[in-house]
Amino acid sequence: MDIKHILILTADAGFGHRSAANAIAAALQQKYDDLCQVAIISPLNNRRVPAILRNSPADYDRWVRSVPELYRLGYEASDTAVSTLALESAIVLMLFEVLSDALAEQRPDVIVTTYPLYQAPLWAIYTLGRQRVPLVTVVTDLATIHRIWFHEVADLCLVPTPQAEKLAQSHDLTRDQVRVTGIPVHPSFATERRTSAVIRSELGLNPDMTTILAVGSKRVGHLESVLHVINHSGLPLQMVVVAGGDDALYRRLRRVDWHLPCQVYNLVSNMPTLMHAADCILCKAGGLIVSESLAVGLPMLLVDVLPGQEVGNAEYVLEGDAGVRIGNPVDALETLHHWLENEGELLREKTANARRLGRPQAALEIADHIWKLASASSVDSSTVARKGQQKLKRLLASLTSQRESREDTKQGK
Repeated sequence: MDIKHILILTADAGFGHRSAANAIAAALQQKYDDLCQVAIISPLNNRRVPAILRNSPADYDRWVRSVPELYRLGYEASDTAVSTLALESAIVLMLFEVLSDALAEQRPDVIVTTYPLYQAPLWAIYTLGRQRVPLVTVVTDLATIHRIWFHEVADLCLVPTPQAEKLAQSHDLTRDQVRVTGIPVHPSFATERRTSAVIRSELGLNPDMTTILAVGSKRVGHLESVLHVINHSGLPLQMVVVAGGDDALYRRLRRVDWHLPCQVYNLVSNMPTLMHAADCILCKAGGLIVSESLAVGLPMLLVDVLPGQEVGNAEYVLEGDAGVRIGNPVDALETLHHWLENEGELLREKTANARRLGRPQAALEIADHIWKLASASSVDSSTVARKGQQKLKRLLASLTSQRESREDTKQGK
């Protein structure tokens, strides 16, 4: 059998998109190692991409930290049919050549995208070039999902929840296009066989003590204050704290006089192991960290919920009774007291709920969908071209309108 070439398009706007890409690549390697080659690229990093788009991941970091309410307003304003069309129009211009060259260089049998902005340029490439590569879109938010994720160019749109499936269909994707798989987490989340007590012992922790994993990053603003209260609570707990690449936070945590047993790390490569060692997790409501936590049955204390897509992630956890949203440090202390009462009865209940919602096999299931497309006969490019003409005309008309508006402004009209 010919080796199949899989191209995964991602971006570094947070950990989630890149981690999903890595999880899918690992699953493909695990299941189809000698039969496929996988390449992961981030087209946004190409120097030919205009700076306004190339720098968008870093700009996203600044916006959500500095002016979260303004970011929320921008997110909501862009999540309409008209504004999405305008956004897609601009993105087609900025990414068309870069993506065209990537396809010519990689010559993939299937394209997978874990970031939503690549679909409109691919549609334009398919339409104008009369070429077609099967496309799989993997959505990395649980419930509140921007409409730009849902584009008819995708042969398959793989979504994490039934709520997301309904949303995709409301944006005109067909039943045949949409599958509920969960957000892909690394296959090692599903293959761990050691007990938490054994893992704790290997990590130098007390094997019998309730363990909290706390995960921060530059986007988690309230973690320190919650940790301070827990550290002085006198509760029978031990903690593992991961700063998530926030160097300043890591230095501060290293200087803390810890009254509870605590291990502090910055960036780690063994997150699945740390999660399997824990009984609950302090974290933000990002799609990746929530999905990983559910995959191992970790109840969540959500200390930060960024406006926009993370609101739906938090609601999904709360509706599934797999965690709580922490408004202030006292909330965290009260929650932990309740969870530990009666020999941890409530904590065990939350754990069961989290495990029920978790999909540790998501990446492996997604790998099967990708492989099926890669092994199938090629898509009818003429049909794709005909379907694409109408939308491409709308995109180009929108671009023309924007240009004319700018010219009128320059001329003082």
